[in-house]
Amino acid sequence: MKLITKTKDLAAVCDALAQNEFVALDTEFIRETTFWPQLCLIQAAGGETEALIDPLSDELDLAPLFELLADKSTEKVFHACRQDLEIFFHKGSELIPQPLFDTQIAAMAVGLGDSISYDNLVRELLGRHIDKGSRFTDWARRPLSEKQLAYALADVTHLRDLYPTLKARLKTMEREHWVAEEMKTLTNPETYRMDPESAWKRLKIRKTTKKWLAALKAAAAWRESEAQVRDIPRSRIIKDDGLYEIAHAAPTSIEQLGGLRAVPKGFERSKPAERLIEALSDALNNPDAYAPHIDRTPPTPPNLGPVVEMLKVFLRVVAEDEGVAPRLIATVPDLELIAADDNADVAALKGWRRAVFGEKALKLKRGEIALVLENGKVEAVELED
Repeated sequence: MKLITKTKDLAAVCDALAQNEFVALDTEFIRETTFWPQLCLIQAAGGETEALIDPLSDELDLAPLFELLADKSTEKVFHACRQDLEIFFHKGSELIPQPLFDTQIAAMAVGLGDSISYDNLVRELLGRHIDKGSRFTDWARRPLSEKQLAYALADVTHLRDLYPTLKARLKTMEREHWVAEEMKTLTNPETYRMDPESAWKRLKIRKTTKKWLAALKAAAAWRESEAQVRDIPRSRIIKDDGLYEIAHAAPTSIEQLGGLRAVPKGFERSKPAERLIEALSDALNNPDAYAPHIDRTPPTPPNLGPVVEMLKVFLRVVAEDEGVAPRLIATVPDLELIAADDNADVAALKGWRRAVFGEKALKLKRGEIALVLENGKVEAVELED
């Protein structure tokens, strides 16, 4: 088993992979001590072609692979692909492999469980057992052993064999459009952009005053920029609790910053501290303009508890009938919003979810559907006018 370490060899194998209707792909990376994932290995399999690609090689340019990923005539098959796509997005100048097929999402759509693991999916559909002995490999270390390479390659050869079975099941169940809708989120560039000015969205909003929000947004943007430029985890810059303390204190001088418990001793004398104070001062100079707009959730109408409970029961009935996990169709917050508003902006009232559950849930609210107990089982029955 041989690693591809030269561009000319990668170009040849990508040409061979491109002759297939689909290519199975996976990556191995490490991220424990960096902000950006360090890509250590890329595995690919399509038809009879199988490849292990070494992105750490100084003699290899990934351009041929990026060309294959952008080729819309070949479907790209991954399992739980969000982190893989994030890597290709940032390394390939915002490249998103398309068309895309995620076997984890497909497995949920055909009723194989909620977020089924790759191991369990291989066992369920192929009857194969995956040897987990190399799971905790340091993929950045060279050379990789034959055992490690075999383990890595098996990830995509199993995936190559899974795809036709899942595709056939989706077609039989007429649920191909379910997966297609989910792929829209995964192929949206906004899913992978890491704009520092949007970093505050990852945090819990504890107050809604303009000054607090402006300080939190500025501190979060500063931390995101520092982490990206220095390529270290956000928590190594400052933890979330530290951002909340900074937002509360809203320091605009080095002296004020040095008095905070969340700030390490001596940090206030550093260049990053100067940049933080500059960001906070700019934000707090006009907090009304800089603070993010927070949509306040309108008060929940009274007496909705029974409606929500009824929708929960109905969701379980629909999920059982469809053979899928309830969470794939709707969440409890979705149900609470539907209980309060027939036009709630939730996934359960859009696309395939509306057809399967949402429209009927609204009929249930209007009294056009009743839940009845027959032979010990809850059933949904449409009422006649």
